Amino acid sequence: METNTTIPLIPPEDEVPDIRHMQRIIESILFAAGHPVTYAKLADVLQVTPSVVRRTVEEYAAEYNREDSPLPRGIMLLTFADSCQLCTMEQYGQYIREALGIRRGGNLSASSIEVLAIVAYNEPVTRAYIDTVRGVDSSYGVNSLCEKHLIEPCGRLDVPGRPVLYRTTPDFLRVFGMQSLADLPAIDLPKPPQGDVIPENSPAKTETAP
Repeated sequence: METNTTIPLIPPEDEVPDIRHMQRIIESILFAAGHPVTYAKLADVLQVTPSVVRRTVEEYAAEYNREDSPLPRGIMLLTFADSCQLCTMEQYGQYIREALGIRRGGNLSASSIEVLAIVAYNEPVTRAYIDTVRGVDSSYGVNSLCEKHLIEPCGRLDVPGRPVLYRTTPDFLRVFGMQSLADLPAIDLPKPPQGDVIPENSPAKTETAP
């Protein structure tokens, strides 16, 4: 009598898994995907829990991204709150663009970078807040960054007029090679004069978009 059996990719949970085997599988999946893959999806494939996958990926990333690694790489392993991704290192961007015929049309203008920095360091914020900090109208920069999926609406401020609040997106973290906003460098950003705007990162003042 024949029986159909499924051979697991790694040993059962009561056995010690082959960590290197798991890492190679994860690396292969991320390379083939070309976009972030959730720990939950990887856990389904590897037949372990998402927490095991995340711990494995974080340990692998620490080794994978070492600048003094005995096996230097041109790519890095990024880890996020619920996913991970392989991406090329920024310093090799010019070679990639030349090899693939990619035009340098995606660079952000100085004004867009200013807007993005204000959002990243103060989110969630309204456009009025950004305008006040910069001293000029920022509607074009806000719209441009939304189109590039670097910032997004995340609700409305609970004040008359209910202005839209903006925050950074997961794409922002991936583009700049960060795992979270905690990786932002410490800088002194200009603040609007006291009383000009309501502090928008106060939970009591924000209202989630329906």
